[in-house]
Amino acid sequence: MAWEFSTEPEFQQKLDWMTSFVRDEIRPLETLELTWPQLRKAIAPLQQEVKKQQLWAAHLDPELGGQGYGQVKLGLMHEILGSSPYGPIVFGCQAPDSGNAEILAAVGTDEQKRRWLDPLLAGEMYSAFALTEPDNAGADPTNLTTTAVRDGDGWVINGAKWFISNASTADFVIVVAVTDPDAERHRRASQFIVPIDAPGLEVLRDIASMENPSPRENTYGSHCEVVFRDVQVGGDALLGSPGDGFLISQKRLGPGRIHHCMRWIGQANRAFDMMCERATYRFAHGSVLGEKQTVRNWIADSAAEMQALRLMTLQAAWVIDTQGTKAARKEIAMIKYYGAKILHDVIDRSVQTHGSLGYSSDLPLEFMYRAARAARLYDGPDEVHRDTVAKLILRNYHAPADRVPSEHVPTRRRSALERYPALFDEVLASV
Repeated sequence: MAWEFSTEPEFQQKLDWMTSFVRDEIRPLETLELTWPQLRKAIAPLQQEVKKQQLWAAHLDPELGGQGYGQVKLGLMHEILGSSPYGPIVFGCQAPDSGNAEILAAVGTDEQKRRWLDPLLAGEMYSAFALTEPDNAGADPTNLTTTAVRDGDGWVINGAKWFISNASTADFVIVVAVTDPDAERHRRASQFIVPIDAPGLEVLRDIASMENPSPRENTYGSHCEVVFRDVQVGGDALLGSPGDGFLISQKRLGPGRIHHCMRWIGQANRAFDMMCERATYRFAHGSVLGEKQTVRNWIADSAAEMQALRLMTLQAAWVIDTQGTKAARKEIAMIKYYGAKILHDVIDRSVQTHGSLGYSSDLPLEFMYRAARAARLYDGPDEVHRDTVAKLILRNYHAPADRVPSEHVPTRRRSALERYPALFDEVLASV
């Protein structure tokens, strides 16, 4: 029986180094309002240090310049990186680039890998993934209306996308478009690589949101509205085969949700640390907050919930490593909605513990709180994941033939008396 909760000492040393590096070298950058060119300049030496430590792009195989780590190790790394919004990009595993790199590595041609994957992995290029549309529910990507129509040896793309992360700072976009509207619903779409400066591709705006009500142009972490007007691409822009768009998307979503949840744990832990620190010195009504039952309840509940989420997520990662992504479908869906709730709840308690200071921008909590709300929406809303979990669970249950509950006590009693007839007289005698 294999049931292991320990981390290899050599890998634990890497995790310890990452913890110090993120705290001392990366988090200070959060306090500066950096443009995209300034950020790239600031993180360049940090990225070189990560490469020296052999921790760069750890999600990819060694032949592609990564470390070939499985999902459990990647999860432990993302728990540390998630404590800062700049953690993943310094380590070359930021979304959406990490998912795009996995797609290119899995289905890209040699020429596509040379032109797009190699510079992406080197940190010389950055990318976006264009799936969500303003007039269609993002939870059902089979309803896309952006089209790609054959034109000789190439394709012409038309449509609108929005909430496309980092489109304003990307060098290229992987766009999902319908290539066969009459095909089976999961075979209608394909994926294409489109340079950001392709004629007809326009990034209309950085969308103001709850997370960022006043976005600045040319800033990392933006969410953009993008339009494709008769954008022409060659046949070499197609990823995989026509109709593979939905299948290719699945390659990035499962592992990506592991990384999301572990990053959420890192964020929640940071909010938790702030809450516990506050409880040691803030004095009100005769004692410090750490002596108030309500605050102690918040601390205890947060610790238990974060630990539960951590174990659930690492178990899902282990299933992927040992049985494949498909086998972990239920576990992945479960951590997605549960993790989003825990992230919000822990940050909310920390804000409450800090009072007006937590509500102010003098602490990172108010930004963390606003950003956490999106966790219930992106990569599928909570409701879809709950529905998936329930459907998978219910497959293991069947209605009794006689419509009598299997735990019906009178029925079970009759069955027991028939099974143990020698006890029948004793039961009657006791009555």
